[in-house]
Amino acid sequence: MDRTILVTGASKGIGRAIAIRLARSGFHIVVHYGKDQAGAEETLQAIKAEGSRGRLLTFDISNRDQCRAALEAEITTHGIYYGIVLNAGIARDNAFPAMEDSEWDAVLDTNLDGFYNVLRPLVMPMVSARKGGRIVTLSSVSGLVGNRGQVNYSAAKAGIIGATKALAVELAKRAITVNCVAPGVIETQMTSGVPEEVAQIIPMRRVGRSEEVAAAVAFLCSDEASYITRQVISVNGGMV
Repeated sequence: MDRTILVTGASKGIGRAIAIRLARSGFHIVVHYGKDQAGAEETLQAIKAEGSRGRLLTFDISNRDQCRAALEAEITTHGIYYGIVLNAGIARDNAFPAMEDSEWDAVLDTNLDGFYNVLRPLVMPMVSARKGGRIVTLSSVSGLVGNRGQVNYSAAKAGIIGATKALAVELAKRAITVNCVAPGVIETQMTSGVPEEVAQIIPMRRVGRSEEVAAAVAFLCSDEASYITRQVISVNGGMV
């Protein structure tokens, strides 16, 4: 297999687990990071330990011009991607009446605008290559049902679901599948120290693991998932 997949936000947590799992499946991985170069280099070493190849790529997904310049240069140098996993995102939780403009803007600019900023320079080259492909976005249980203190995050993640479904329709005849994975409470640095009472409201009575999310993403990127598109797969222990 000589297929390359870009994984955004792959320096830690779910993104790192996805990158490693895809490398284990034989894909070459472009490890994207925003600021955490050291973490991205650790991910790259783990990819190489799986016997795969990879490289680092950095840009701010909320900066449209920066995304376009970095991705167009990447395609010119290394060629077109087979797949894209849009994992990078941020949270700025606060009760809506107390929410600052900056908290709303940062989350929407990164999590939702990032969808457009990253995919816009990449989709047409994938179409032109006529080799099919895989796009997987990361939403959240918050985007499915909403969550207290996360109006901004829920809005962005719900928007990702809608955008994913619409893009899937546009690209279906090109054999490019577009699907979404919506994790629940997953043990990462973003959710470290989850209170025990949170785990108790999950039917499976535990938080999830990054590797469990990565397994769903890896399946959607596989040849076996060639007839699956426009879907949202929840990995949440039965919360929804």
